[in-house]
Amino acid sequence: MNIVLGITGSIAAYKACTLIRQFVKQGHEVQVVITPAGKEFITPITLSALTSKPVISEFFAQRDGTWNSHVDLGLWGDAMVIAPATASTIGKMAHGIADNMLITTYLSMKAPVFIAPAMDLDMWAHASTQDNLRLLKARGVTVIEPASGELASHLVGKGRMEEPEKIAEVVLQALQGHDSECVNNDDLKGRRILITAGPTYERIDPVRFIGNYSSGKMGFALAEECARRGALVEMVCGPVQCTTTHPGITLTHVESAQQMWEAATQLFPDCDGAILCAAVADFTPEKVADNKIKREGDGLVLRLKPTQDIARSLGEMKRAGQRLVGFALETNDEMAHAQEKLQRKHLDFIVMNSLNDEGAGFRHDTNKVTIITPTAQIPYPLKSKNEVASDIIDQLVKLY
Repeated sequence: MNIVLGITGSIAAYKACTLIRQFVKQGHEVQVVITPAGKEFITPITLSALTSKPVISEFFAQRDGTWNSHVDLGLWGDAMVIAPATASTIGKMAHGIADNMLITTYLSMKAPVFIAPAMDLDMWAHASTQDNLRLLKARGVTVIEPASGELASHLVGKGRMEEPEKIAEVVLQALQGHDSECVNNDDLKGRRILITAGPTYERIDPVRFIGNYSSGKMGFALAEECARRGALVEMVCGPVQCTTTHPGITLTHVESAQQMWEAATQLFPDCDGAILCAAVADFTPEKVADNKIKREGDGLVLRLKPTQDIARSLGEMKRAGQRLVGFALETNDEMAHAQEKLQRKHLDFIVMNSLNDEGAGFRHDTNKVTIITPTAQIPYPLKSKNEVASDIIDQLVKLY
């Protein structure tokens, strides 16, 4: 299980070391996100040594523009635990004041969130603090009470953070009863799954390209879900900002549709199935200019040629026992186009989403899909992409 551990500026920050040990001891991965004030109480090097991961504190990791993505952390985490949680951080969480990496990560988190408050008695008892806690609980945040360590059902306590052993116990017990996305299972153990994700860029000249708005979020959510269920994932992704640290996922980075086709057709024979989530360009320029095209005359005419059809190629290669899942992003006659694609490309099922549905498609953290099989149409409501990934992989597992 992947746990994002938030640490804020409290004297109780030193207890985070014990909490990390509790999680790691039970086989969970921990990524620390610490506020600038938190670093005044405990050093990132200590935390990094315990987690075997660099500690995240600032939006930009280096001066070269490399940045830490709170969205990626929201996709990676199976749970977020903020311990200690100061009155300041609790107030920012309640009111969406996203002025540091920890709060932006919280606002991007789709998994369960737990907080262990730590402050003096007067701050804990203040009406503002209690109002903020009520807001967070109403939004589904689990508050681990300072006084007793029990899940917050009424507002009592002395302000001192609960002991790390009890925090770990509460978090892990709660997650064991959560959805399948938060529980490790092995229904894909021993399987090797190919996943394509993100856009492709088709070069016009050395500085320009034809592309699309795909972020890769849906593909990375599918890869994490497959790996969580025990699969070895071969992931071929176009130019994206999403990242993964899961040891069960092997990334192959490509740029163009031709490169993605070459990688996918090379990997597919050794896989048990493939999920083709990438938004691959259908056309590419016939010629790529060697130098930057200058603005001349009244316009520019580009001649395009079709790209290799990855889904069709893999469908023709598919052997008995292999499974092939496609995606269809449509803007009109959605169902008819998706069903035609299902048959023509020899897919086992296709995931249809429409740009006409609010919150679905490119650049969203949510999606609304219909899974279409040769015999059924299964619509789903708008969900987070993590939840959609779980639904899709549930359908794939049924085919093995």
